[in-house]
Amino acid sequence: MSSTKEPTVKYSDLETVVRESLGLADDDAPEQEDLQEAFVAQPKSFDLNTEKLSQKTKTAHLALYEGYVQAFDAVSAHLDGVNREAANPKASRYRELKVDETYNMNSIYLHELYFANIASPRSELSMDSLVYMRLSRDWGTFDAWQRDFLACSMAARDGWAVCSFNTYLQGYVNSIVDENDLSVPVGCYPVIVMDVHEHSYFHDYLNNRKKYVYNMMSELNWDVIENRFRRAEGIAQALK
Repeated sequence: MSSTKEPTVKYSDLETVVRESLGLADDDAPEQEDLQEAFVAQPKSFDLNTEKLSQKTKTAHLALYEGYVQAFDAVSAHLDGVNREAANPKASRYRELKVDETYNMNSIYLHELYFANIASPRSELSMDSLVYMRLSRDWGTFDAWQRDFLACSMAARDGWAVCSFNTYLQGYVNSIVDENDLSVPVGCYPVIVMDVHEHSYFHDYLNNRKKYVYNMMSELNWDVIENRFRRAEGIAQALK
């Protein structure tokens, strides 16, 4: 079964070790004192126990995810030493790094959510589960939610379909995220994630994205998703 632990992120003083390992130039150093606030993400392990994806696809996809973790850590280390006094919206190193930070951070979390909620060959969903009741409530029927989630999966431009708890609407919504950082909804807690970048399916399904999504939805890990819904309900209660 896929790991369900949340991503490990810790604060560390990376000024010496990371700057030396990345070969940061002296002119990257800020005029003011370093803030030393770098985040460090650690890659997680996942058991993708499914025959609906080839081993080649699974291995390549996990390696791609680990690459995003490495890129995020490098960006975070560079941010620790960037000159914030030179920040501006037209062309600045600080702006470039902040954009890259969000891009890589989103990719890490979305991949982890995706890997954890797929690849369950004995996928079962009970009608008395919180997932079934909430999705049926907000879409009229569970089947209507499935059709809408599939539509999001087909409409995304090399990105993601995401079902989230919307803290403003106090209900569940389906959204499209293109790439890793375009059209990301505000105030939403993801509970079901589908990767529809071409790298996630093309080797096994060519351009038949719909078949890939059907197969992944048929093996959604509802135990993992149920736990996410319970956390979402806790968020809802806290906001009342």
